[in-house]
Amino acid sequence: MTKLDDKLNYLFYGDNLSVLRDRDYFPKECVDLVYLDPPFKSNQDYNVLFAEKDGEQSAAQILAFEDTWRWDQSAAAAYKDVLKHGGKTAETLKALKNILETSDMMAYLAMMAPRLIELKRVMKPTASIYLHCDPTASHYLKMLMDAVFGAENFRNEIVWQRTSARSDSRKFNHVHDIVLFYTKTDGFIWNVQRTEYSPEYLAKFYRNIDPATGKAFSSSDLLAAGTRKGSSGQPWRGIDPNDVKRHWAIPRFVIEQYGIKAETTQEKLDALDELGLIFWPKDGKRPRFKRFLDDMIGVVLKSIWTDIPPLSAQSKEKLGYPTQKPEALLERIIQASSNPKDTVLDPFCGCGTTVAAAQKLGRRWIGIDITHLAISLIKHRLYTTYKDEPKRKRPKYEVMGEPADVSGARALAEADDVIALETEAALRRCLGRGVTVRELRLDGPVRRARGLDCSNIGRGPVDVGLRRGPVGVGLGG
Repeated sequence: MTKLDDKLNYLFYGDNLSVLRDRDYFPKECVDLVYLDPPFKSNQDYNVLFAEKDGEQSAAQILAFEDTWRWDQSAAAAYKDVLKHGGKTAETLKALKNILETSDMMAYLAMMAPRLIELKRVMKPTASIYLHCDPTASHYLKMLMDAVFGAENFRNEIVWQRTSARSDSRKFNHVHDIVLFYTKTDGFIWNVQRTEYSPEYLAKFYRNIDPATGKAFSSSDLLAAGTRKGSSGQPWRGIDPNDVKRHWAIPRFVIEQYGIKAETTQEKLDALDELGLIFWPKDGKRPRFKRFLDDMIGVVLKSIWTDIPPLSAQSKEKLGYPTQKPEALLERIIQASSNPKDTVLDPFCGCGTTVAAAQKLGRRWIGIDITHLAISLIKHRLYTTYKDEPKRKRPKYEVMGEPADVSGARALAEADDVIALETEAALRRCLGRGVTVRELRLDGPVRRARGLDCSNIGRGPVDVGLRRGPVGVGLGG
């Protein structure tokens, strides 16, 4: 039995459904947060990920994309497999097929259904899942996720404005993506996220300048409707709130924020005044509370996100990956729905933005992708980011599984030092764990015990038969 080390991070080669169904690697309730940005239909093949140096696209990635969108035997088999187990997911998928028939969209949903079922299985009771998709598929996916996770566990449909410059013919410009946010239960991890105030808001509400400090502030009423018999209904400095049928109402967060220990309302008001937090109008009536801009912690984040721009051509993050998302987007999601040392899973990890953000924020991460191209890019991304850090601060991870195509197998044998995967060392580690040369089944004999000659790789058909265990160790290992 091969289990994952809960102190290591992992990259998996291979189809995510097969990987997720491996109960040794993924027992139930082992993940704190899932983010996925699966290939989706938008009338163009822009989610085909990479091309080889000679211009040929990765066969595994093209196969994965075509299988995603073509209704064929594989799509029909996935559909029948879900129906075989029954339940709400099966009924929903069946209803969707009545609408979509055997279209490309139906093939996509048939592919997604079993993966969502497995993702729910591996999620802890406190876990959340964020599914990033295009508006052309979001309404179908929401129905599917309602069935898998329960409509009661739907939290948000997040709208991310990913661009402002676009020209669509004969319709409103399409400038946003959808992120569907669900949880496994009602007891999910939630850390309130805030964002900066807009310039318009500041201009409207923070026009006052405190003469003593030069700081901008807004003011809010210290009185609330209704009379009271306690100290909140008693006069303070000659002002009786009962005259206007109101009472003193100091916000609780103000008392906590400034550490005021007074007992009576009047003593609390005195303390606020001593701190310079009372704004006195010229007529001396109806004093108000000063909210200094420097003391404000930002506005609670809403479900429409316009403050995270897409990556520009000049961005330091830019990797040339066609659907690459900004790290800020993933950082926001990870901070909202996980805590340090929690495990973050991305089953379509692509160029590794989730991996990069999770590493930066001190989370454990697991990424899955079907091509060596994506895995190699993530390794290179981590290497270039952390190469100058002390070894103890570098990411520690293992690469598991096998390449899904010939170029992937060749890359395993010919991987260079730049991405910190030395062929000889990797093969020795495999042999050291009890995997024999015969089991590796590399093209041509591995003739030398020292050096492990792989010169035949690339001259003919390559078959990598290593189906379990690591095929390489990351730069921090």
